[in-house]
Amino acid sequence: MKQALAPILFRDDDKPAAAAKRTNPVAAAQRSDVALAKAARKHTHDDTPVHSFTTLLADLATLCANHIQPAHDTPAFTKLTTPTALQRRAFELLNVNHRLGM
Repeated sequence: MKQALAPILFRDDDKPAAAAKRTNPVAAAQRSDVALAKAARKHTHDDTPVHSFTTLLADLATLCANHIQPAHDTPAFTKLTTPTALQRRAFELLNVNHRLGM
């Protein structure tokens, strides 16, 4: 899951470029230029805010299904909150629909 979400996490999603920067196999791992830029700007190249896995889960946890019954004698219905652009992007990266179970 973290690998799929890497483009919007503080995680290096360009492992080949990071590996190319490492001249010695026993040297400390290097981050790719893309990952360094993402961390410095705190936004992706398409201006999406970058998150840690924990803060992304907290953001996704704000989505909910509200059970609404307008009056006692009217039928109840469920209304889903609308996902933000970041939440939609996370679901796209995971290839899932935010309306699961509905």
